[in-house]
Amino acid sequence: MRILLTNDDGIFAPGLTVLEAIARQFSDDVWIVAPAEEQSGAGHSLTLSRPVRLREHGDRRFSVSGTPTDAVMMALREIMPAAPDLILSGVNRGANLGDDVTYSGTVSAAIEGALAGIRSIALSQVYASEGMGDAVPFGAAEAWGAKVIAPLLDLPFAPRTLVNINFPAISADQVKGIRVVRQGFHDYSRGTVVEGIDPRGYRYFWFGLNGIEHTPGHATDLEAIQDGFVAVTPLQLDLTHEGSLSELAGRFS
Repeated sequence: MRILLTNDDGIFAPGLTVLEAIARQFSDDVWIVAPAEEQSGAGHSLTLSRPVRLREHGDRRFSVSGTPTDAVMMALREIMPAAPDLILSGVNRGANLGDDVTYSGTVSAAIEGALAGIRSIALSQVYASEGMGDAVPFGAAEAWGAKVIAPLLDLPFAPRTLVNINFPAISADQVKGIRVVRQGFHDYSRGTVVEGIDPRGYRYFWFGLNGIEHTPGHATDLEAIQDGFVAVTPLQLDLTHEGSLSELAGRFS
């Protein structure tokens, strides 16, 4: 099995090292193509206004100067001798839950793989408090990564779908198990904008997020993580709202 690894935290991110160890439990044919620098929040963006640079860091290990989407496209079209059987994106430093998946470069790399018809899985490690940097513990992902991926390897994925996996912010021995759940939705008002002054005296703004809120009584990825489970969520790329088609068509008939 040929596996492509990518992420949005960059080629030297600790989570990518964790992901490589997980992937090598399934295959020795592992390729790494990741952004040269952190691209968190890049979403499914594609670099169009400047050239993308490619750098080789060793055998089957490359970085690109663009986004996670750029990395997957370069891997599939320029670097790899043949398409991979599996794309793993992550392990992201931080949660990719609820509607935050639309911002996520980690999930978007898996989206690009799904668009190419390749089995694609995004993996993220939730952490408990802000400001942890590279001190974020990946113990839950390390212990549970292979356990949650293994059952997916021979599972038929519907066209243009992917699987989004989040590991809770607890030690591996505290994880209660795995839950398959739907995508949740955040309270959009939870976002914060932090204002500061740079050394030259000019204002700047930094976007932040408050703690994850959940909706009691609803079985979503938010509650699964809150309850101490690994959250597994199938996502689809067809965003059409079927219920609105006939009404809209009537307005324009």
